[in-house]
Amino acid sequence: METPNYLNGYSLPVRVYYEDTDAGKVVYHSNYINFMERARTEWLRSLGYEQDQLMREQGIVFVVRSLQVDYLKPAVFNDLLAVDVAIHELGRTSIHFRQNIWRDSPFENKREHLIASIVRVVCVDADRFRPTAIPSEIRGKFSGEH
Repeated sequence: METPNYLNGYSLPVRVYYEDTDAGKVVYHSNYINFMERARTEWLRSLGYEQDQLMREQGIVFVVRSLQVDYLKPAVFNDLLAVDVAIHELGRTSIHFRQNIWRDSPFENKREHLIASIVRVVCVDADRFRPTAIPSEIRGKFSGEH
């Protein structure tokens, strides 16, 4: 079965600050996960949804179920990164995101692929923390139908 390719990609620019790095001025591995979380939050915001509002008004929360991260090359202090988000697969209660992190090298006019990941997020009932269907209006926006 072929996986649909949803046309709602998003990219967040992120500057690497000293606080993001280890003693060698290389981005600490868990900070890439923070960058990806920020990008998914901003993607959701770009579609008109705030996470606290979804919890309050819809009674749902999106939580990470699993993630797979391939660290291809390191980012270092002061790099300008592009953190991409795209839906790879949209299920009834879950979303699989493809997230990539690139280093922009404007003077060399190229991008270097640093991180490749798949993040599985599940929609859960905010009170019971049990999987629940993604509301149809939200699902429509995710798939580009609305």
